[in-house]
Amino acid sequence: MTMPVAILVGGLAMRLRPLTEDIPKALIPINGKPFIAHQLELLKSKDFQDVVICAWYKGEQIEEFAGNGSRFGLNIHYSYDGPEPLGTGGAVRKALPLLGEAFFVLYGDSYLPIDYSKVETAFHESGKDALMTVYRNRDEGDSSNVHFENGRILVYSKVDRSKHMQHIDYGLGAFKSSALEPFPAAQKHDCWKGCRKFQADTAAWLLPHGLQSEWMHCDPNILKYFLVSINLNQNRNKNGR
Repeated sequence: MTMPVAILVGGLAMRLRPLTEDIPKALIPINGKPFIAHQLELLKSKDFQDVVICAWYKGEQIEEFAGNGSRFGLNIHYSYDGPEPLGTGGAVRKALPLLGEAFFVLYGDSYLPIDYSKVETAFHESGKDALMTVYRNRDEGDSSNVHFENGRILVYSKVDRSKHMQHIDYGLGAFKSSALEPFPAAQKHDCWKGCRKFQADTAAWLLPHGLQSEWMHCDPNILKYFLVSINLNQNRNKNGR
């Protein structure tokens, strides 16, 4: 994999309280080890080399755990929002000096065992400033928020939803630094809403229907909500798709 990946782990994870009162969401133990350990091991298995962790809430605990990434076979660097959270876009904008001209952005609660090289190839071939991975969930597991047709994102909104929205953004994107450079480094904004001329400059990559996530077993009495990728997969598997 030639592009680095930024992992967004700065959120307060209020929906997971009280689990996240003392630790960040990335360090919640899943199957015997912190969730971010599963992410990093997966990224290594997919031939990633460079990772930038964008942190805010209790980010020092994540750095203490993952260190420089050597035990995962990765090179890990850290970018901290500062006194106040910068949102997904602001966090990535601040990390641009560590990310270079093109990079992936992965949500801190997404586990995607997919072929990342295909996503990277699709991104470069699109010629667009950004690429969003989407999955056709049809409101299963979480509300659909993407109107996707013929390889194009026509509308993306978590607020103004319509019957045409059958897909959901799936926690992985690819960006050129030029998509975020116009924004001040200390300004809070959303990663996708901040991408200039979003519809015109954004391509899409449809995740395969055979995606599996059987590695994880959560105690429903402890975990208050399923991580998006796991939740959608379990619903799909349950329904035989």
